[in-house]
Formats: sequence, C-alpha cells, structure tokens
Amino acid sequence: MDRRETAALLAYIGRLDPRTIRTDQGEARDQLAQWHELLGDVPMATPHGWDARVAARRHIRTSPYQILPADVARPWESYRRDRLARHSDPTPSADPDDQAAWTAELVGTRRAVAAGTAQPGQARAITSGRDGIGPRLEARLREVGSCIPSAARVALAPYRPARAARELAVALGQPDALSVRCEWCKAQPGEPCRRRRIGPDDGVLGTAPRATPHPGRLDLAAQQNDQAQQPAMA
Repeated sequence: MDRRETAALLAYIGRLDPRTIRTDQGEARDQLAQWHELLGDVPMATPHGWDARVAARRHIRTSPYQILPADVARPWESYRRDRLARHSDPTPSADPDDQAAWTAELVGTRRAVAAGTAQPGQARAITSGRDGIGPRLEARLREVGSCIPSAARVALAPYRPARAARELAVALGQPDALSVRCEWCKAQPGEPCRRRRIGPDDGVLGTAPRATPHPGRLDLAAQQNDQAQQPAMA
C-alpha cells in the first residue's frame, strides 16, 4: 500500500482503537513513516479475499493489546502461503524451448496468485473437491478402467511379478491373496510376501519379495472370500 492507503488504514484503526491516535504532528508523521515502511509490500485489499482493514479489525476485536504493524503483516503472510499451497502451476503458453519466457510466465503466475490478483490453479483439488467433482471423477475412472494400457501392463509384467500374479489370479476368479495379511512373513495387505535370506550360520541376512504368495496366505484369502459370499448366496 502507498502512503495514502497507509494513512487511511491508520485512520480506520484510530476509529476502532483511540489508543493508536497520535495528536502530536511529529509523532503522527513518525507513526505513518513506520507503518508505511513495514507494510509497504502489503496491499490494502485484493480482489480475492484479502483486506488489511479486516485483519486490523479482527486483532482489535480479539486482542487486548494495542495493534502493531506485525498484526497486519502476519495475516498477510499466512494469506500468501495458503494461496500458494493451493496453487498448481498451469502449463505456460510460452514456447517451452524459450526457457526464459517459460520461467518468467511461471514466476509471474505464482506472484499474481500470492499477491491475490489471480486465483490459485486447482488441479490438485480435482479429485478431492467438496462440490461433488471428486466422486464424479472417481466414478468416471472406474468406467474407463485402468490408466495403464494392456500392452504396457504385459510389458511390465516381468518387472512386477507379484503384481502380475495377483492380476492373473483376479482375472481367473481366484481369491486375491494380497487382500489379507500374511501370517507367515507378516506382509501387510497389498504388499507381496517376502522370503528370508539365510546366511551360513543360519542367521537372517535379509528378505526379498516373492513372486507368489505363501500358501497359508492363499488359504486365508480363500476362506475370507467364501465367508463374504455366504450371505449373498443365502
């Protein structure tokens, strides 16, 4: 804010808390200079929710202490951090081969968001919005199916043997062994079973993932699958 806006803010604060009023001309001039020095980079208001007068009024209403410039600057910094935390960088319209222009556009967008002159990009919130976007998107993803093409899934199978075995079992209508905890190796649901590496002195050197689950885990998954189907059959 400029000096005129700083003076207007001080006048507004003086109406709410007369303790801040300086009747001596020199003291008033020094007070204005101090507040302008400390709040020069804080706007009076932005189009998207920030107003220095609201921050000042909140402090005067809730604190018994006389307001200081920091009591306006701190809410402004919190406002900036919150907006940047909710912002996802959009793809710049500049030529990606022009690194300087690309970077300048990204920086400019972030500064506009932080300054309150532009709204944060909401790409991160697309699946978790409270307005119903999340459930609709999740339902659409279930209709589409896996985001990994079948050809890519086949190519990845040698590098993900445990996952490939699990997908094959589910495709064949067999129980999903990884849906339960393995009582033998203590692998948690979703994690592959592990085999122990034993040293010459019979000590355990470490563990390595197994391509197939332990038999006991298969039996437990089949048992739970049968129990889940019994009410439906009844």
